[in-house]
Parts: sequence; structure tokens; C-alpha cells
Amino acid sequence: MPKQNIALVLSGGGARGLAHIGAIEELEKHGYTITSIAGTSMGALVGAVYATGKLKIFKDWMCSLDKKGVFDLVDFTLGNGGIIKGVRIIKELKKMVPDQNIEDLSIPFCAVATDIIQNKEVVFREGKLYDAIRSSISIPTVFTPFKINDMQLVDGGVLNPIPINRVIRTNGDLLVAVDVNAQIPFKRASPETKKSSPTNGYFKYMNSIQSRLNNYIPKSKTDSIGYFNLMNKSISLMTHQISTLTIEKYPPDILVNISKQAYETYEFYKAVEIIKEGEQAMQMVLEKVSSRLDFFNSEISKV
Repeated sequence: MPKQNIALVLSGGGARGLAHIGAIEELEKHGYTITSIAGTSMGALVGAVYATGKLKIFKDWMCSLDKKGVFDLVDFTLGNGGIIKGVRIIKELKKMVPDQNIEDLSIPFCAVATDIIQNKEVVFREGKLYDAIRSSISIPTVFTPFKINDMQLVDGGVLNPIPINRVIRTNGDLLVAVDVNAQIPFKRASPETKKSSPTNGYFKYMNSIQSRLNNYIPKSKTDSIGYFNLMNKSISLMTHQISTLTIEKYPPDILVNISKQAYETYEFYKAVEIIKEGEQAMQMVLEKVSSRLDFFNSEISKV
């Protein structure tokens, strides 16, 4: 029997969002057709690239990056609400995926961002693709907010980390959501991929950057957890709570969970492993769905 169409929702999650690539590939491998996508943050980026038909090119590029390659994409700045400008990464992405209007994509796509001036969610369904991507990936205090007219836009995960309520539905489709921030235990299924090690000079440069940043971070004797870890954990708890409420209100037909503990937010140099994690997670869920469907059909045949 032909597989059903899929309305796909992709969560944010930094580097863990690369797992969306594996999840998408596994869906297609099983014969499903993705007919619409909604994404937040990294989910918006992967979803946008897929909607342009350039996912394979993007995947190969990400898998080629080691630590230094990732670091070279970072354009540091101090002030302006963040420590990364984001110009360099967008420039590299445009070499692979030219900018275009969202409404001209082959399938309906939307990206979610947050306007911190008007305190509201912003949903991009039209306009320039990279305006939507840059807005949605703007992790607060990490990326500088992206300005469009009178809006100051940051990560969509602030208000809608898994935008199930924003994806376009079609008659008879399946609603599939991939959450890479699930609060579930993590057990590594395969050994980590060995990447070429950066030089000693690279480590020295990284340490010097960290030292400079520490001058701008409030210090406290009781702050044993560390400023950035505290911020990351706080955002993680907020994201999890909002995601849980969203999933309860808009339950998907298929929910794919990937542990928050699987990979750190900035481990983009582990792309090969993270993509594999998404592939395996989707495969396990689809096998369960297929088993239930086979059982249902066998019971029907007995009637």
C-alpha cells in the first residue's frame, strides 16, 4: 500500500537539530512523502534546506566539519545582545542554498521566531528564506537579535520550541513531530566518529576567547554551576515545559524523541553521529508503527 503524506514538525536544539536530517532520510527511505514542514531554530534551518531540495549538499558539508571548521564559521562580537553576529554562517549557507522566497518553495514551509520588542511569536510563511532562518536560530545572548523593520527577532524556541500548531495540514496526512530536547535517558548506540584534532594553536586561541568572554560575565563564589551552564539549563527547562504542554494540546500521530543528553548544543562537529541518532530514532518509531498497522490489518481480515 502507498505510504501516507507527512506534515513534519522539527524542534530546535542546536547541534542536536542535525538529527532531523537522519529522521527525514529515514522517512523517505520508508516511502513517506513530506508535504509540509514547520520548524523552530535548527529545525527551521534543516526544514528550510529540505524544502529547497538541497539537504544532501548541506548534510555532506556539515559532516565534513571538524572543530576548527565549526569555529571558523563563528564571527564573535561583544555587545549588541549576543556574542555571535551570524553573518559568516549565513554567507556559507547561501553558497549551497541560494536565497529565495518562502512562498516559492516546493512544499509549504514555515519558521518560527520571537519578537522580543512586542513579546510575540512571529511565523514566517512568506518573504526571504534567510530572514526566516536567521531570525529563528537567534539563540538569546548567543546570536545577536535579527532586526526586521521594528522587530527584534530571537530564537523561536522562546515561545514555541516545537511548532506543531503551525504546520500546514492536508487531508489524510500524518502529523509527525521530532523533538530533540526530550528529557529521557541516553545510551549511545554507536561509537563516536573520530575527527581530525585541531592544532595546539587552535586550543590556545579558544582559551584566549574564553578568557576574554569571562571579563564580561558576572562572577560569584556561589555560582558553582557556571554562568553559561546555568543559562543553558534554565533555557532547557523552559523549553521542555513548553514542549510538553504543546504536545499535550496538539498530540502528533507520531512523536520521535531524542534525548537532550545525547549531544551538547554546540557540538556541530559531531554531525555524522548526530544524524545517525536521528535516523535510528525514526527507524525505531516507524518499526513500531508498522507492527501496529500489521496487527490491525490481520485483525480486520479475521472479521
